[in-house]
Amino acid sequence: MKTQKQILSIPDRFILADKIVFTEPFGNGHINDTFKVINDKGEAVYILQRINHHIFTDVDILQNNIHTVTSHIRKKLEERGESDIDRKVLTFLPTHEGKFYYFDGESYWRMCLMIPRSQSFEEVNPEFSYEAGKAFGEFQSMLADLPEGALGETIPNFHNMEFRLQQFHDAIAANPVNRLEKVKELVAEIEKRAEAMCIQERLYREGKLKKRTNHCDTKVNNILFDEDGKVLCVIDLDTVMPGFVLSDIGDFIRTGANTGAEDDENLENVSVNMEIFKAYTQGYMEKANSFLTPTEIKLLPYGGRLLTYMQTVRFLTDYINGDTYYKIHHPEHNLQRTRAQFKLLQSLEENAVKMDAFMQEWL
Repeated sequence: MKTQKQILSIPDRFILADKIVFTEPFGNGHINDTFKVINDKGEAVYILQRINHHIFTDVDILQNNIHTVTSHIRKKLEERGESDIDRKVLTFLPTHEGKFYYFDGESYWRMCLMIPRSQSFEEVNPEFSYEAGKAFGEFQSMLADLPEGALGETIPNFHNMEFRLQQFHDAIAANPVNRLEKVKELVAEIEKRAEAMCIQERLYREGKLKKRTNHCDTKVNNILFDEDGKVLCVIDLDTVMPGFVLSDIGDFIRTGANTGAEDDENLENVSVNMEIFKAYTQGYMEKANSFLTPTEIKLLPYGGRLLTYMQTVRFLTDYINGDTYYKIHHPEHNLQRTRAQFKLLQSLEENAVKMDAFMQEWL
């Protein structure tokens, strides 16, 4: 771990308008290390991040994606005559060599302007879900005309269901810690749904579904709000990459519309909150309806089932493999997560007709 003095030397590698005197840890992110950077007037003016290059292995692609996306959004905001643009899109700073990251021999670093007078929320309720839907719908809408090939995959095959099932089948074949017998009923439930859960890859190959620019981590706390609770901008852009729109609405349904916890031990707590689903979808469609195809609109509720199924598969794969990927708090944690996600999947399946009917007004 670097000392305060060592960390304080990093900002000098970037082109800054302020004299920096202090940094302190900021936020509660699980992937990157984030620091608030204080100037000589005692103001927090920048955000400094150490990029987790074990997860984001190609930092060039990562930072090119972020620069491409933020530049495109900034141009759209300027064309619309928006004011206060530096609060409505993240601004990343170049190094003296013109790159948007700095490598110190061990770690990769980046810096952006801190957005003043902003706040984020952890709470998920219909009001915030509606605002989140609008924010992510607007985000995708502004990026809908990015040319194909402009972005790379920061985590290859991140939401590729066929790939995740292949990993699952590899784990079953290896059964490295002899856990397969214990979970054979869950394995059967996953296999029963496997073909139906690979629809998006098949439709893409048939030319009926296109790849778009997705955020891929659509949580309420990845949106900044102003003092009045109005959306400023979408943040945490590491996973922005080409994919299918089902990912973004699906991941919000999986995380935000779950009445229980992702690893809830009491499965009675776990079900889909239809009010959250409706609020998010309403906000999302108000902004995204202009560029979505009828096929995409029809499949949006399926996205919730798909992402929940995908996470069920990933947790169970890790359990069978001996807990090599996700951090666990006890030996059966991944199995507990699997069961909770599968219970949510069952609730989503029970509500599928209602969710599909809710989309009819846009079809």
